[in-house]
Amino acid sequence: MTTLASVRDGLVAWVARRSVTRWVMGRIGSRALSLLPDAALVPLKRDGVEPVTALERMRLDGPVHRLPVPFGITVWLVTGQAEAKQVLADTDSFSNDYARLGAAVGSIEQSPGGLGFADPPDHTRLRKLLTPEFTMRRLNRLVPRIDEIVTAQLDAMAATRGPVDLVEKFALPIPSLTICELLGVPYDDRDRFQRLAAARFDLFGGANSALGAISESLTYMKEIVERERAAPGDGLLGMIIREHGDAVGDEELAGLADGVLTGGFDTTASMLALGAIVLMDDHATAEAVRADDAAIGPVVEELLRHLSVVQVAFPRFARRDLEIAGVPVGEGDVVVVSLNAANRAEAAGFDPSRSTSGAHLAFGYGAHRCVGAELARMELRAAYPALLRRFPRLRPAENRPAFRSASIVHGVDRLLVHVD
Repeated sequence: MTTLASVRDGLVAWVARRSVTRWVMGRIGSRALSLLPDAALVPLKRDGVEPVTALERMRLDGPVHRLPVPFGITVWLVTGQAEAKQVLADTDSFSNDYARLGAAVGSIEQSPGGLGFADPPDHTRLRKLLTPEFTMRRLNRLVPRIDEIVTAQLDAMAATRGPVDLVEKFALPIPSLTICELLGVPYDDRDRFQRLAAARFDLFGGANSALGAISESLTYMKEIVERERAAPGDGLLGMIIREHGDAVGDEELAGLADGVLTGGFDTTASMLALGAIVLMDDHATAEAVRADDAAIGPVVEELLRHLSVVQVAFPRFARRDLEIAGVPVGEGDVVVVSLNAANRAEAAGFDPSRSTSGAHLAFGYGAHRCVGAELARMELRAAYPALLRRFPRLRPAENRPAFRSASIVHGVDRLLVHVD
């Protein structure tokens, strides 16, 4: 049975995974996190792949709600789709600057950096460095390698006796190895890279474990940047160095690379695992994907909307007094958008015949929309059909997977399946 304590432990792990634990543990302390009331954790919880009833009630009651968060912080949760777009698109009224968290609750030591915690013009400059590397023209070079990675993982699953953990053998390695290819990580470093990628998102190692993995990951990224600086390769880091040279410092480039890992690993792994759960339960859709290559596009879009694995967007901070749907929000207040609730505003159940392409908020919206959205789509479109065709009798090996109890990125930590 999921207890409030286990949910709060999940929140501690979530904070660790999102690189802000150093501040939280230093300023508030891990014990203070236990003071969070259950209602404050509603946006981070799920009932399997579905929203919890409390979040659905909030969405139906109105588009904006105040969360009961202590520590003197005023936090608003946005659940309406139109209101979510309003907040996510308005960089004039809302800031993503991590330093503003210090203004809300006290001084902080260091920003985690990256696109998610930057405002224009810094955000605009950093995003321009990455955007050319995520165009379809450049990403297409990865297609053969993604197919090879998927095939290798299916071979590993087929060679496993008894039930197979789809998370370990399929969902985690595919995005990890794809990001290796994207960044240009040396082949000999792949095992170390995969270990760091998995460790920084470990729910069970605790905050100190996750912090250690984050620190080691950044150190490793700096090593890779130094190698690329000396001899730029064909990956993302090498291309940025060749095109921009010393205009991008090593610290900043390492932070961008770590941001690619943070944004593209856990999210895609969760999509692969949760999507497999949905498809194992929906036999008609699974058969359609097996039979017709054209079926996978709409299925992926509907899975993205329906699952909304990134449950809430990066927090925004109000730059001034304003209103959202008539609700007064004060300058400095924290505004959190529930992507999960907003994506359910017009449709609840899973229906691949529904046209959702470009309409859902699974990748966010506005200036901070996920720069790696097309790469994620490529991985999902390659992986789902290959999995279903290789294992037509794919089925769960346990009654209920090990769903995360509370997390910004919803997922499962184990998914045992039969493949024979």
